[in-house]
Amino acid sequence: MDHPHYYHSHDLARFPDIGKNRPELAQKFFDWYGAVFAEGALSAREKSLIALAVAHAVQCPYCIDAYSKDALEKGSDLDQMTEAIHVAAAIRGGASLVHGVQMRNHVDKVGM
Repeated sequence: MDHPHYYHSHDLARFPDIGKNRPELAQKFFDWYGAVFAEGALSAREKSLIALAVAHAVQCPYCIDAYSKDALEKGSDLDQMTEAIHVAAAIRGGASLVHGVQMRNHVDKVGM
């Protein structure tokens, strides 16, 4: 049983409910989403690993649950999944650090 908090794992199954009031908009999203994850230049397994990494970068617990399961089902192993998360963390950390250049530019501009 979930503890009382904002995220409830059972809500993931309710994702289609977003279309209740504007089904035509939800359908456009779900059609596009399905097309994005179809086999293409990247395999479905590769796309699942990317989705898992992005899920961690944007910190979406629903996506982490969904793509942890999906990556396993598509043949990824825990080492590959862990590496994918480290890639996301490195990019996120680097993105924070590179903004230090912005800070330095500002400090130079104000002459301190």
